[in-house]
Formats: sequence, C-alpha cells, structure tokens
Amino acid sequence: MFPTLPAGIWMGLLGTPLLIATGQVLFKLTSASAGDFGFRGLLHLALNPLLIAALALYGIGTLVWIYVLKSVPLTLAYSFMGLTFCFVPLLAQLFLGETLTLRYALGAALIVAGMLAING
Repeated sequence: MFPTLPAGIWMGLLGTPLLIATGQVLFKLTSASAGDFGFRGLLHLALNPLLIAALALYGIGTLVWIYVLKSVPLTLAYSFMGLTFCFVPLLAQLFLGETLTLRYALGAALIVAGMLAING
C-alpha cells in the first residue's frame, strides 16, 4: 500500500502534522492573554513564551518538511498534512478540555481513509 520509506521519512511525514497541530494548540493558549491590537498589545504578544514556542514548532516542522520532500513526491507527502485535522482535536481535548464527538471520529476516519485511497 504505502511505499517502503526509511524510518526518518515516516517520522517526518507523521511528525510535521503533529508539530503543526501542537503549534495550533499553543496559538489557542496564547490567545487567552492577547491584549488589544495596539503597539503594547502586539509587543506583549510578541514576547509571549507560548507564541514563541508555537512559532518555533512551526519553524522546526517546516525544516523537517523540506527534508521529507527531498525523498517523497509532494503528491504523496501532502496527503499526510490532512492528519493535522485529526491531531488538532485530539490535542485540544487533551490540553484544552474540548469535547470530541462521534462526528469528529467519523471525520478523522474519513481523512485516514482518504489518505489510504490517495497513497494506496
């Protein structure tokens, strides 16, 4: 079904969406302390450790993704980015207490099924 790839490429294919999803949760946590849209509010936001961590995760994810794309066709690799739609709700439930529903589970299953269809 999926091509035989080195373990590092598999880690990148799965890890990049996980890094992006984790960044999204950190963005949400950052939003709780976001002030007004003025200079002081933006400066406070720019110095927020959660925002800095989220941006760092996005940066690391981007670097990993570039190395993954050296070894894998974009058409195969990009389907894995759909996993962010599975990972974000799981992390939101774990770290933010958001509720997971049967509709979420069905949607996540359809996303994984789509990945299997694309890469099968």
